This record gives sequence, C-alpha cells and structure tokens, in this order.
Amino acid sequence: MLALNNIEVVYDGVILVLRGVSLVAEEGRITTLLGANGAGKTTTLKAISGLLQTERGQVTKGNVELDGKRIDALLPHDVVKRGVVQVFEGRRVFENLTVEENLVVGAHSRSDFTAVKRGIDRVYDSFRVLRERRQQPAGYLSGGEQQMLVIGRALMSEPKVILLDEPSLGLAPLIIEEIFGVIRRLKEQQGLTVLLVEQNAALALDVADHGYVMENG
Repeated sequence: MLALNNIEVVYDGVILVLRGVSLVAEEGRITTLLGANGAGKTTTLKAISGLLQTERGQVTKGNVELDGKRIDALLPHDVVKRGVVQVFEGRRVFENLTVEENLVVGAHSRSDFTAVKRGIDRVYDSFRVLRERRQQPAGYLSGGEQQMLVIGRALMSEPKVILLDEPSLGLAPLIIEEIFGVIRRLKEQQGLTVLLVEQNAALALDVADHGYVMENG
C-alpha cells in the first residue's frame, strides 16, 4: 500500500535529517515506527504527507509511493485526496469550533453531503463520547476526547492510510487503552492501513503487525 524507497530528507538545503530510509506499510495492517525523540520519526511522516514543504524540507533522494504511484512531490491536500492523512501529536483541534464542525472540516476534500453525514455517524459510533459532545467547543474537551476527535476528523476524508504520530502522548492509561482499541478496530473492521509512530514500544508492538526501529535518521 505505502512504500518509502531509500529516501533522503534535507532541510534548508543543508541539514540532512533522513538518509536511506526504506519501509513498507502493508495494506490492512498496522505498522509501527519506533525510536527516541529526534530520531526522525515525525519527519518520516511529513515526507509521506507532503508537509515537509511547510518547514523548508524536501525529499532529495528516493521516493514515496502509494499503490505504486509516487506521491512525494505532491502538495499536502493532493496527498489527502490520494488517500493518506496524518494525525499530529499534541491533539491539534480547532478549539473554537464545535466537535461536529471539526469533523466537517476533516471532510473538506469531499463534496457528497450524504456521504459526509454517514462519515460523521461512523465516527460517533467509534467514539460515542463525541456524539454526546457534538455541539461543544473542541477546546473544552479533555485530552483523551481531543485525541479521539483528531482521529475521527482524519477518518472523515475516508483515507486508505492513516499516519498516527504519538497518539498516547500525555494521556492517562485507561484512555490510551481505549484509543488503541479503536486503532485495532479500524484495521479489523474497516481494513485501514495504519503507520503508527510511538515511543512506547511495548504499547505499539502489542497492536502492530510489523515494526521498524529508527535511530539518528
């Protein structure tokens, strides 16, 4: 489904961050990328999602492929339209928008209102607490609820591949268990391909089908 082929990433034309990175995220599987802070895991995700350009970075060697077609030269919104969406660490909700408005924003690449409504209902089925909070400003949600919301918002584009960056960061153990239960169900019930970046190796390997370890890019 998703393949990185010997990619090199450079920032500002001089700072070499990734070198010779190759990995495969198989269709309908959970693949985890492990490593310490600063190893290059988030940069790897941004190389896939097209967001390097916003930080003056670029893939200078190798390529990123989705279903055998290159996506590393695409703009971020075009990557989303191809079926790849990234969930950032830090639960970046639109604080002044309601829960449901956040979900609608996630469907910006779709034009079928009926399909969007079905997508919202599916998110509420996966995260029932969000249905109860649907008219509440997202900034008033708990940390766990915000993490559920950003994952739900990402699902609104009907992705083939979801990139999750540290979904357990700063959350209580019971909430982490719930979040990772949803990640399992996304794979099992929807056949979604997941590339998961985590520092908690035991937690990540418990849900992953495959794992890679990154050290110093």
